[in-house]
Amino acid sequence: MRGVVNNLCEIYPAQPGSVRMARHRLTDFAAAAGATEQQLEAVRLASSEALTNAAVHAYRGHEGSIQVTAALVSNELWVLIADDGCGLEPHTDRPGLGLGLGLIAQLTDHLAIAPRASGGTEVRMRFNLVGTDRAGANQIRRQREHRPSARIGNSA
Repeated sequence: MRGVVNNLCEIYPAQPGSVRMARHRLTDFAAAAGATEQQLEAVRLASSEALTNAAVHAYRGHEGSIQVTAALVSNELWVLIADDGCGLEPHTDRPGLGLGLGLIAQLTDHLAIAPRASGGTEVRMRFNLVGTDRAGANQIRRQREHRPSARIGNSA
């Protein structure tokens, strides 16, 4: 996999507008890692749900950030979405049906939700990329590189 970055680390403001940018970066990373179209859809939807939870619920109207990390380890894509907010608690005053975590669990090969020692929550998702077509992923990556994209944060 020459030329493919094996990890991604970015920080976004905890705002609904950040969800789209982070989701695109994660999907592009997954494509470069060799994810199939079906796996890309799973990454896209699961990461969107986790990012939206952090943007909408973590800070209860205060400013904050969302840390997005992705790593390719062997044939596993690990995606971590973290915040420093109030933790994962049900909120009756917030919009949503509360179905996002169940959906994430169905889309991923592994899901763990952990409180952070400094406060906040980390959502850990694993996608098995066994059996992927790396040549096809390279073509997808080249196509995506030709479209303009806006992003904030730092990439490693």
